[in-house]
Amino acid sequence: MKQGKRPTRKQKEAMLFARLNSDNWLVAKSLPDKLHIVHRESNRERIIPA
Repeated sequence: MKQGKRPTRKQKEAMLFARLNSDNWLVAKSLPDKLHIVHRESNRERIIPA
């Protein structure tokens, strides 16, 4: 799996809307309607609306 990238400001806002702390998540894939994010420590994957 590719390494995740630090989220941009808009991506951080999307994480906040999903009630997630953006400090704990990295962006694995950014699609126009979805964000695939990975937890920094546990490598748990999630998909949230962008």
